Amino acid sequence: MDERKMSEAWRVLRIQSELVDGIENLAELGWAVSVFGSARLRPGSHYYEEAKKLARALAREDIAIITGGGPGIMEAANLGAQGEPGLSVGLNISLPQEQQENPYQDIELNFRYFFVRKFMFVKHAIGFAIFPGGFGTLDELVEALTLVQTKKVEAFPIVLIGRDYWAGLLQWMEGTMVEFGCIGPEDMELITVVDSADEAAEILLSRFYQMLSEQGEQPKIPL
Repeated sequence: MDERKMSEAWRVLRIQSELVDGIENLAELGWAVSVFGSARLRPGSHYYEEAKKLARALAREDIAIITGGGPGIMEAANLGAQGEPGLSVGLNISLPQEQQENPYQDIELNFRYFFVRKFMFVKHAIGFAIFPGGFGTLDELVEALTLVQTKKVEAFPIVLIGRDYWAGLLQWMEGTMVEFGCIGPEDMELITVVDSADEAAEILLSRFYQMLSEQGEQPKIPL
């Protein structure tokens, strides 16, 4: 085996190891909500405080909170969950400019590969809460919409918090993507937009209580 092929073989083993490690470390996690948003929104800002409030409301009901483990919205959600029955989980990522990990994680995992990390965001999720953010946040939003639209996962709430922030994107989706026939009008129903943590919590907790009454165990997600 030449050097290039050997390097690729080791890459596959690293990916496998990272996937197994993630699954094993979160095997007992139970239901969770994955929270996304900008790393640039600082303590005291409106959405930072709303993310903290939402995470606390969910974690009090023993719902784990999963974030990307960094600052900003991620930090707020981990902070809100810490000390509550639901665990505070951070899925950190190695970047060329190292991500600053927040100190509010009950479970802290580190990933090299984005796609393995994405799998872990979805595996335990009964919902996504998406605050204002940048390219990474948009990436997670589109990933969730694609998985639900194509029925690769059991449908779960995808809640956008901040009507003013998301209005332009949603108008473009309806006015351009739907108009051109690239998505159907029904696909817009996969998204729920709210303005507050209280509204988001009501939607996500409603889904949680529904699952408790219908299934009694964590759903099996066909990924």
